[in-house]
Amino acid sequence: MNETMICAVGNVATQPVFRDLANGPSARFRLAVTARYWDREKNTWTDGHTNFFTVWANRQLATNASASLAVGDPVVVQGRLKVRTDVREGQSWTSADIDAVAIGHDLARGTAAFRRTGKAEPTASPPRPEPNWETPAGEPADAATEQRPEPAVVA
Repeated sequence: MNETMICAVGNVATQPVFRDLANGPSARFRLAVTARYWDREKNTWTDGHTNFFTVWANRQLATNASASLAVGDPVVVQGRLKVRTDVREGQSWTSADIDAVAIGHDLARGTAAFRRTGKAEPTASPPRPEPNWETPAGEPADAATEQRPEPAVVA
């Protein structure tokens, strides 16, 4: 399936809204992406037009995004672009959504401390025993490398 993947760099414009739905967690927030350009006449950077996207996150990404993001945070969002047009009260509305695959803080504008979330324990697989890494008594430590055959040379 052909999908339009985008990477948007901007600021969190609304507090993420988290919902625990029947098919898993979901979160959404608005992302403000403002174009900046160098104004030669003023000799300064100038803000251009601001685009707003609704970012949707699902499953573990939704849980982590709602716990990590706040209004004003600089972020990078990668995901599938979805543009929709609706007619509301006689007017045509166009909205742009991003179905997020990855969301992260923009480290060009600040620092962040990564904390790994806990994983659920697998229930189906039994625990595997730890392999014995020690060499048998009386055998030199490099005996395993001495017993390897030489690679064949192809001419």
